[in-house]
Amino acid sequence: MPEGDTVWLAGRRLDQALSGRRLVRSDFRVPQLATTDLSGRTVLGVASRGKHLLTRIEGGLTLHTHFKMEGSWQIYRTGQRWRAPSHEIRVVLANQEAVCVGVRLAIVELLPSAKEADAVGHLGPDLLAEDWGPDAELEALQRLSGVPDREIGTALLDQRNFAGLGNMWRCEVLFLRGINPFRPVASVTDLPRLIDLSHRLLLANRERAGQATTGDLHRGASNYVYGRKGLPCRRCHTPIQRASQGDPGYERETYWCPRCQPA
Repeated sequence: MPEGDTVWLAGRRLDQALSGRRLVRSDFRVPQLATTDLSGRTVLGVASRGKHLLTRIEGGLTLHTHFKMEGSWQIYRTGQRWRAPSHEIRVVLANQEAVCVGVRLAIVELLPSAKEADAVGHLGPDLLAEDWGPDAELEALQRLSGVPDREIGTALLDQRNFAGLGNMWRCEVLFLRGINPFRPVASVTDLPRLIDLSHRLLLANRERAGQATTGDLHRGASNYVYGRKGLPCRRCHTPIQRASQGDPGYERETYWCPRCQPA
């Protein structure tokens, strides 16, 4: 699943392609919006909120989209051939200069802009929000600490605590802080540093397509533990472990080093 930094970059690129320009074409290939036509309206801006994208359109409308596991937005010059198969396209927004194609989007809905909170109001503070600061950190800490018996690895994936951190980053953050993912929240004494590191990692990676914790973007070298089951830990050479973790219906594979992150 694309994480907060990936979604932020997608939103920035959409904003650069659409913001301030009048739509000459819109095509919604989802049943509930099949007859909707936004042609002639100006796109006011595109913003990310955690893993959600909000495209604000003249007339008090907001297009809310979410990638879930496989979605993406592809941007083309007018007249350029699209790479996406037709049956995977969910939305097309075009102006005179660019065509933005939403592919395999899991959520596509058009809301009154005044009701954006219906879609994203449940989220905790956004790790990549421009106003991220002490107040947001404190709110994130209070939310994260709210269920002290919950496993820390599960709590980090809950977007109601703070938004943007996904499975890959939660594994990497816990490794860097030496915290076993199955420890209860109450036993983690440095939650503020954990939140701060989550923010800094997403911030450091949001400007590029590749993601790296180690500083090395080469394939197979970018992560410490994520996706490395059975391979030696880059610090202590102990084999990396993998197990399923998460709330029922939202389980993800978590990775950790049993020596660097002791139970």
